[in-house]
Amino acid sequence: MAATTTDHPTLNYPWGDTLPHPGHTLTLRPGVHWVRMPLPFALNHINLWALDDVLDGCPKWTVIDAGVATEAIRTLWHTLWTGELAGKPLGRMLVTHMHPDHVGNAQWLIEHFSGKEPARLWMSAADHLAATLASRETSGYGGDRAADYFQSHGLHHPEGMAKIRERGGYYASMVPDVPYAYRRLMDGMHVQIGERNWTCLAGYGHAPEHMSLYNERDGILISGDMLLPRISTNVSVTDMEPEADALGLFLSSLERMKALPTDTLALPSHGLPFTGIHTRIRQLEDHHRDRLHDVMTACRKAPCTAADMLPILFQRSLDLHQTTFAMGEAVAHLNHLWHLGQVRRWQDSEGIWRFEAV
Repeated sequence: MAATTTDHPTLNYPWGDTLPHPGHTLTLRPGVHWVRMPLPFALNHINLWALDDVLDGCPKWTVIDAGVATEAIRTLWHTLWTGELAGKPLGRMLVTHMHPDHVGNAQWLIEHFSGKEPARLWMSAADHLAATLASRETSGYGGDRAADYFQSHGLHHPEGMAKIRERGGYYASMVPDVPYAYRRLMDGMHVQIGERNWTCLAGYGHAPEHMSLYNERDGILISGDMLLPRISTNVSVTDMEPEADALGLFLSSLERMKALPTDTLALPSHGLPFTGIHTRIRQLEDHHRDRLHDVMTACRKAPCTAADMLPILFQRSLDLHQTTFAMGEAVAHLNHLWHLGQVRRWQDSEGIWRFEAV
């Protein structure tokens, strides 16, 4: 995730600072239950959702997102299924996108809490394939390919590069297995969960094919990572698609969300449930416009690498985990300007990509 952005007065948090207690749910609407799990990162939590459902005439749970495969999270899932979720099996495991904090426990939940018939994973095709590949190849997360990619964009810290090379199994350590069979989610698709009909909204730039869910009747958006209230979504270019315009895709995805009503209740993966999504979209657009201005200013002064952008885009110290995301985001901003024709790029004699204003 990128820099924290300032709240606007019209952003509203209907439940204030109230949080679900560990191992418990907080009911936000009838049949919509909020679960909060710890993460072992600077971003220290994820919001997950348990929805009342009926499948094949039997009461079941649909769970949206699964958390990283850590013992702490699995213990809390056990607590939930022997407590507030007891009495109904897992009927459907729906995952918004392929990042480890969302898909990490999907297979484990299916194995441990399904009924007689195993629950099915529901996910977009692009993210299912990306998760399956990353659990084997770790593209974008660590290993030699990621290290070579970051080095080609100017990152040269010897100790850090060595640690990135050692992280060949980093994704797999958080996502030990991805369900082989799945039900494909597609943009515009309708999914009936209990008494609510949800529309899939595809978003791009943060993940290959992120799926948010919108219920028109009650004005609820399960926004995943596409729309967060206090931090800006990480938008990265990785070694697998090095010429991507991830930022352009993300901004276009936000533009599509402006079609939702102003009073929509957003249920984000990080932070607190909120209303005021149009204000939040404007904040994110302003944030990236300002960052692009800063990047362009630097590129006018001298040719720059993505590593040169880190102190410009992130005015705080970064750990290794944050640095890998920050590098991806720096490339995303440079690539966006390149796709717009505002900068040119070339590789120098050492194979380092440099960007310069046209």
